Amino acid sequence: MTSEETAALDDPVGASLRGLHARLGRRIGRAASYVPDVATFSSVSADPAPEDWADLARLLGPGAFADMFNCPAPPPSDWEPVFVLEGRQLVWPRSGTPGTAPVPAGADLVELGADDVPEMLALVARTEPGPFRPRTRELGTYLGIRDRGVLVAMAGERLRPPGWTEISAVCTAPEARGRGHAGRLVNELATRVLARGERPFLHAAESNTGAIALYERLGFESRRHVTFRGFRTP
Repeated sequence: MTSEETAALDDPVGASLRGLHARLGRRIGRAASYVPDVATFSSVSADPAPEDWADLARLLGPGAFADMFNCPAPPPSDWEPVFVLEGRQLVWPRSGTPGTAPVPAGADLVELGADDVPEMLALVARTEPGPFRPRTRELGTYLGIRDRGVLVAMAGERLRPPGWTEISAVCTAPEARGRGHAGRLVNELATRVLARGERPFLHAAESNTGAIALYERLGFESRRHVTFRGFRTP
């Protein structure tokens, strides 16, 4: 896998906001961010100048949360640190086909839409897979598994840098774990991404060894270590 193939993954937020997700974002100069109901992710240039940080602060407003995803450059000293999380970026290799597995009897794999958002938010609140907001589902396709009508698992598409689609919000209700739901959802999404000529990738916290092991069993390969950072604007 060449560096040219994966270059867009070094700044997936900025690459998405300059491309397919521009309609869901806002921008001042070289600073960009998603609209708040979609995501909290923000981006500045790869080598930001003081004016880039000033533009982002103006874009977000005072006391706002800026999730810088994997930006290696530190903001000015008057930006308040909120969190630091070590993570892993995994990518689908050039070759290989995701596996398939049947959904257990009584469970249905379904595409989730606007009417499902309250249940999606409730599942996220119970399982904490990562940031998810009322309009996050507009970033791409979200799939769920309903067991006798109840949403017990879901996963969907998030960042969309050129040639790639991130699989995210992979979560399963505690009472439904151990049944292979997460693997089925990730495989189905990966199959759809590959079918349109793109490649899937995803992120996981380094501490979430179970998720990383699952993704590697499904065929994903670790690409790089990432550090997620959040700040509050002055």
